[in-house]
Amino acid sequence: MSGFDVLTRGDVLDSALQARDYLVSCGVPGALAAKDPQLWGRRAVDHSRLGWLDLPFASRGLLNQVGGLVSEARYSGLDHVVLIGVGAESLAAQAIVEAHAPALAGAGGAGERPSGELTVLDGGDTAALAFAMERLDRTLVVLASKSGVSLEGDAYRRIFAAAFRERGLSEREIAGRFLVITDHGSPLHDFARQCGYRIGLTDPYLPGHYGALSAYGLVPAVLAGADADRLLEEAASLVPSLSKDEDNPGLLLGAVIGGCAQQGPGGLARDKVLLREPGGPGALSAWISQLLAVGTGKRGRGVLAFEPPGGRGDFPDVHGVSVNPRSAAQDESDTSVWAPLGAQFLLWEYATAVAGWLLGVNPFEAGSTVVQEAEDDAATLLRTVAGGSLTAERPVYVEDDIEVHADFPWPPGAELQTVLGGLVASVPSDGYLAVMTYLSGDFSGRYLAPSLARASGRPVAYGPGPGYPHATGPVHKDGPGNGAFLIITGDPAPGDALAAHPVPGRPYSLAQLQIARALGELRALRARRLPVIRLHLRNPVDGAARLIEAVRAVAGARRP
Repeated sequence: MSGFDVLTRGDVLDSALQARDYLVSCGVPGALAAKDPQLWGRRAVDHSRLGWLDLPFASRGLLNQVGGLVSEARYSGLDHVVLIGVGAESLAAQAIVEAHAPALAGAGGAGERPSGELTVLDGGDTAALAFAMERLDRTLVVLASKSGVSLEGDAYRRIFAAAFRERGLSEREIAGRFLVITDHGSPLHDFARQCGYRIGLTDPYLPGHYGALSAYGLVPAVLAGADADRLLEEAASLVPSLSKDEDNPGLLLGAVIGGCAQQGPGGLARDKVLLREPGGPGALSAWISQLLAVGTGKRGRGVLAFEPPGGRGDFPDVHGVSVNPRSAAQDESDTSVWAPLGAQFLLWEYATAVAGWLLGVNPFEAGSTVVQEAEDDAATLLRTVAGGSLTAERPVYVEDDIEVHADFPWPPGAELQTVLGGLVASVPSDGYLAVMTYLSGDFSGRYLAPSLARASGRPVAYGPGPGYPHATGPVHKDGPGNGAFLIITGDPAPGDALAAHPVPGRPYSLAQLQIARALGELRALRARRLPVIRLHLRNPVDGAARLIEAVRAVAGARRP
């Protein structure tokens, strides 16, 4: 695919055209093309925060530098890249590698390995860690963070360093197996220098959620064998249209997203987006979700993106968007977006900037500390664990080894189905339900989403923690405040030695780290008085099956 287009239909088209005309009358396209910081007020944004507009060209120099590193890695037999990063730092690289997967699979000759492979560790399933450990002799570890070392980054770095040490590598050889991507002058920058790791520095003024075409997205993908030259060419091909008032797909998409999210004459805001991809939800949809959440989730406003099947249903406040649908004639979404991946990145970044302007929020500011406070709370819990329990909170009810943790009185004779019914009933008429899973295994909120959507009559978002709440936390906590939340934790699955084993040099295991992250998120949501319950599966395999049955029973009981 070489071209790009945005097609919108029905009442969405009316809202989009009105918003686009308003944007043009206010000079927004020209001001953005000129990187005029006064679009968001003289003090709100400086010129350097708009540097993402130059990345299709500025990042070409980066590729020249990375080329030597790729050659060195291949010469040393390192063709498996482990990317440690939570949220924006990993999602763009995942999307790039997913898009290039067919080419990578056919890169080698008969009997040869592909030119590269990427495994992402974001603090979720330990199966990915086990997969990486099986390829340790071929592995280069990339630690990506704009600031300091996250809890997961610290744990995984220690695990890999210890594993390399057990293989007999010297400290110098171990340092050569790590590459750090971070901002110039960040705490991680100083730490990496002390460890002797190779370092790739980025612009500290570049917003993290706008870094898809920077070192955060490109370097891990290039090391895994992706064609970043083509990616940048795709993005560069879009640039000339972004300064236009007409035939500007970024302006139209921003007008669609922002215009729909504003309250219409009937008071209804279509501030929820159902993202569809032809092959099902992928890393690109997840990247778009975090971009919209971080860019717009502020001051009681925000756009929350969903993935099927959680958005299934005819919800009047949900705006359907298809990304690269195979056929316009068969696409039932309100809006369709066609573009190759490089152009998709820039297109959505531009559209988010425009939507933020329409909503009256600064899409580049970090906002409140909603994401960091949950991690800080988790770190405090872990400092006091010392092999004991992370929390003194006792379950209010236990059914079939499923613990129910709630901060309300438990009615006599109630069952698990009762509390789930109470949670779906607490979803506001203009709200949504979010399922966050902190489990080691393949159980996902995706299995619960269709039944929960039927039971609540509202869309359902879902994702694994801590990556999903890290990526979308701003819209949950600083946005409209109309979400209800189900957090699912569990004991390590039988035989999951990696989850139960202590992190080298730390008094806790990966399983305890995962629980601490869930508790930090739980407390942050409770502090904002949002409806939330936590279910803990003592037996994660059997408990997941029983939970699915209970959710289906709730949906059946509430069906008209």
